[in-house]
Amino acid sequence: QVQLVESGGGLVQAGGSLRLSCAASGRTFSSYHMAWFRQAPGKEREFVAAITRDGATSDSGDPAKGRFTISRDNTKNMMYLQMNSLKPEDTAVYYCAADLWYMGRRSNEFNYWGQGTQVSVSS
Repeated sequence: QVQLVESGGGLVQAGGSLRLSCAASGRTFSSYHMAWFRQAPGKEREFVAAITRDGATSDSGDPAKGRFTISRDNTKNMMYLQMNSLKPEDTAVYYCAADLWYMGRRSNEFNYWGQGTQVSVSS
């Protein structure tokens, strides 16, 4: 199994930037495909971005395109989400997720989840 802990959330003004981190422990981090999802109050969990085990391929959902960048460092057991040009509608709890086999946009396919980190963007 893998344990995931997100950090880096906080309150930022619109137009600002944040970098979220996801620290992994347990089984070999490089064995897992990874992803970021987010959930705003009263809304369903939403795909943000995903990255393959080796970091060679990534996929970004609509919220991320042109503004967010997913990356990972397998030597440090870390995944990141660099978020630029933040908007109030980016306010949500951001979760990292991992799976040995699945790399995609469906949250129910990921077997391991962190506890989430709150991102709040003020206008």
